[in-house]
Amino acid sequence: MAERTGQWRAGAAGMVVLGLALTACGGAKVGDNEAAADGSSGKCGTFSLAVNPWVGYEADAAVVGYVAEQKLGCKVVKKNLKAEIGWQGFETGEIDAILENWGHADLKKKYITEQKTAVDLGETGNKGIIGWYIPPWIAKKYPDITDWKNLDKYAANFKTSESGSKGQLLDGDPSYQTNDAALVKNLKLDFKVVYAGSETALIQAFRDAEKNRKWVIGYFYEPQWFFSEVPLVHIDLPAHTAGCDADPAKVACDYPVFDLDKIVSTRFAKSGSPAYDLVKNFKWTNTDQNTVARYIALDKMSPEAAAKKWVDANPDKVKAWLG
Repeated sequence: MAERTGQWRAGAAGMVVLGLALTACGGAKVGDNEAAADGSSGKCGTFSLAVNPWVGYEADAAVVGYVAEQKLGCKVVKKNLKAEIGWQGFETGEIDAILENWGHADLKKKYITEQKTAVDLGETGNKGIIGWYIPPWIAKKYPDITDWKNLDKYAANFKTSESGSKGQLLDGDPSYQTNDAALVKNLKLDFKVVYAGSETALIQAFRDAEKNRKWVIGYFYEPQWFFSEVPLVHIDLPAHTAGCDADPAKVACDYPVFDLDKIVSTRFAKSGSPAYDLVKNFKWTNTDQNTVARYIALDKMSPEAAAKKWVDANPDKVKAWLG
């Protein structure tokens, strides 16, 4: 799942395995959490959150981090990391929690079932929907294009210098959960996947396409505040059925609806930190997340200010998280 707010600067270095030198967003080092993990004092200590590169996740981290600081007295450390890299930090104690996990059955098997360094803390309440979308003007003028079987009929209109002789299917950050290359191949479509590189770039491409009547088709997802600005239209791919995506190389069906969930390190789960209960109880809706994400992405509020505005307006939900 740009880096979605334009603030990511990790580059190639951000893709390496977390190491002793990781000090992003606050200077936390291996061992920071160990001092806070004795479980006896009840004090929060340091609470390290992975922040994946999309603004919806940043909204999660902003609100949970704000509540942890203001209500529990935690020292919150946020680390901007691609999805899988965050999981690698569970064993070392560099990461306590991932607040929005999109499926990743392979990572759950590796880190929860096999290595036992992580624990699933249940659903966030958000429903994650991934798919292919086009700007409204195309769907209105060419209504049959929303059926995937008709995509090749329009493929030439989507050609770019990067896609060559094929139509361009625009994806976001390469670290996002995607089956698109396999889908193009297995559905025998005359398209080529091209990465925009970030959520911000993907949004701008769709915004420009709607405003200037350009041909763009691409990967997109919910929850996502941008739908309130441009109501993108979903392409109907072959319906998802149980097991149709079991083999990543053979996927020829649409994405499932994801019940997004929270993952924490096993050591954090045993630490006695009040932040653990906060993460366990944290639950909100797509509308809640989109509201905070819009504050950050469109209204240009700082994550802290956006979180405060939402928290002040939703005291009952916050009270429930705090037990």
